[in-house]
Formats: sequence, C-alpha cells, structure tokens
Amino acid sequence: MRCRLALMALILALPAAAIAAPSHDVADLGGGSYVLDRQHASVTAKVMHLGVSIYTARFNSFDGTFTYDPARPEASRVQASVDATSMDVGADYSGKFAEEFLAASKYPKITFVSTAIQKGAGNTGTMTGDLTLHGVTKPVTFNVTFVGTGRSPLPPFKVAAGFTATATIKRSDFGSDFLNNGIVGDDVSLTIEAEFDRK
Repeated sequence: MRCRLALMALILALPAAAIAAPSHDVADLGGGSYVLDRQHASVTAKVMHLGVSIYTARFNSFDGTFTYDPARPEASRVQASVDATSMDVGADYSGKFAEEFLAASKYPKITFVSTAIQKGAGNTGTMTGDLTLHGVTKPVTFNVTFVGTGRSPLPPFKVAAGFTATATIKRSDFGSDFLNNGIVGDDVSLTIEAEFDRK
C-alpha cells in the first residue's frame, strides 16, 4: 500500500513534460535502437478448427529489437525470436500441441529477420523478412501499423513505441502438417502487438 501511495505521489509530482501525451504520428518516431518490452507485447496465432471456429494459440516467451532512422525508414532492421515450447492454448495439453504442430523439442526457436521495409500510407507499411519455423525458412510479409510513441511517466522515463504486425502463412509451407486434413486449417493468421523501449 505504501509503495502504491509513493508511486502516485511521484507521478503527481512529475513535470508536465514527463507525462506529455503520446503521439500517433509516425513522423514523431525517434531514430535509434529499440528493444522489446516483453511485458507489453503479445504473439498470437489463429487457425480454423473443424471449419466452424477460430482457435487461438499464444506464445509466452519471445524477444525482439529494431533500429530506425527517420531519414531512411526503409533501412530499418527488425529481428525477433519466439520460443516454440512456450506455445499456450489455454489447456494442459499446450506442450503436446507445441510438439505435434511445431516439433518444438527439435526446433525450439522461431526467428524472423527483416529484409525489406516499405512505407505505406499514413502510419502503415509492410515488413518482409525470413521466417524460420519448424526448421524451414521462407519469406513472409507482415502488414505493419504504427500505433504511437511517447515517454513513460515513470523513471527512467523511457521513450516507447508501439506497433501491430499481421500476416497469414500456410503452415504446410513450413512442414507442419499435423491434422492438416480439415480438422485444423492450413492458414495461420499471425498477430504481433509490440511495445519497444529506445535504448
């Protein structure tokens, strides 16, 4: 309780500049190197089940970085990794599914390395890169939306930036064919919500 009161007192005492409103204009995104804030990010995958519903899996362990130059946004570079063994379907058979669909013990790391960034209209763009999944590497393009940037009101007042990235892949392209017979769909919709802190 004392910690909460102290935290509230600290926030109230901060100068207005420290708690300035965030910007949703990509032109305000500052250059530099950014690291993923894993506590404010998520990686989910959605797939059709029995042709009648959408089934969602979440990954609980992941990391990522990116570098950004406002003068040359197309030169940005993104690197990310996901622990395949951290697949979570909200049931005690999550580990079994990670093994059956991703061969997680053999291929424990899913990686993505960008190869091309293309700016689109407004706060949107595309990010193409090499996705390695189930031991197979193939190019994948994500649609990316810049959500916003701002400074944390708490020490050390880090500058943060947020993005949403989506893509649809065919798991069979990566050698994942378990129950790929109408029981579990082949198309997998990936959604990444990511908040980064500038170093």
